[in-house]
Amino acid sequence: MENEIKLTKLANCAGCGAKVGAGVLAQLLEDIKVHRDPNLLVGFDKSDDASVYKISEELALVQTVDFFPPIADDPYTFGAIAAANAMSDVYAMGGEPKLALNIMAVPETLDKEAVHEILRGGYDKVYEAGALITGGHSILDPEPKYGLAVTGFVHPGKMLTNSGAKPGDVLLLSKPIGMGILTTAAKVDMVSPETMKMAYELMSTLNKKARDAMVKYRVHSCTDVTGFGLLGHTCEMAQGSDVQIVLDTDRISLIPEAKELASIGILPAGMYRNRQFAESRVEPGDVELAVQDMLYDPQTSGGLLVAVDPEDADALFEEWKTCVPCAQKIGRVEEYQGSMRIYLV
Repeated sequence: MENEIKLTKLANCAGCGAKVGAGVLAQLLEDIKVHRDPNLLVGFDKSDDASVYKISEELALVQTVDFFPPIADDPYTFGAIAAANAMSDVYAMGGEPKLALNIMAVPETLDKEAVHEILRGGYDKVYEAGALITGGHSILDPEPKYGLAVTGFVHPGKMLTNSGAKPGDVLLLSKPIGMGILTTAAKVDMVSPETMKMAYELMSTLNKKARDAMVKYRVHSCTDVTGFGLLGHTCEMAQGSDVQIVLDTDRISLIPEAKELASIGILPAGMYRNRQFAESRVEPGDVELAVQDMLYDPQTSGGLLVAVDPEDADALFEEWKTCVPCAQKIGRVEEYQGSMRIYLV
């Protein structure tokens, strides 16, 4: 669609870079009384990707919600990315999305055709996932926003969380890193069209194939890498699993143009929030600052990060190489030694 609208100019932040920082979020939730229910397998107190409620011995409900300001100027692309990002939380729990509700905020001045295209992008991506959009809610707002509330299903005994990693596990990642830096730089036209086209395609790619492959293997823990950056989400996995994690930075796929931008200090505000949250638990070693910054970079619709049994790691890695954007074997899980949670090598 030919479109003169610059959606990203209507927003202060782009995509998951608009997320409240993990440290601030923890403070906001502090002292809120959590009601107990034996069927609530995962709630908001677990820092996990979605809630899980057991319905029967064979079925559990997975629920999540995610929305954000424009990550792309093209309305259809924005809608598709926002939908893919929202459904990713269900995939990260090992589940399958089934129903979704639109969440939308639109400026009164936004062209009706643009609003239609945002919704069409979301609908197409949800249908690609094999799910249905059944309604939603919209409000007027000077800053456009779009996303979904998603309901999915998982077998209670096959549910994955971000707190099940075990010493010896191998860490795999399914998408490259650098989206926050690229979308920040794109606002001032500092990114090549070819790189941004690739970035939009990556962010629009569902984590469905990554999920469908990983559930065949002994995956002990999973999370999707989004607004808290690779190090923020890895810290949550290490903390929740009471382990330490070693990341081999040479094996992490960093988008080259994003690294160039990071090296000259083009970084999103969310990177600084993520660093403030996680850096006290990260031993950076001799890793260069630009690479560190990229590992704190907030991702939008990022890949799945999984901790898989070492005996299954090679098989999953080989299968992922046939079906995900960028299969990487990026680290290992170790016994916690009482100091840092993450070690960069």
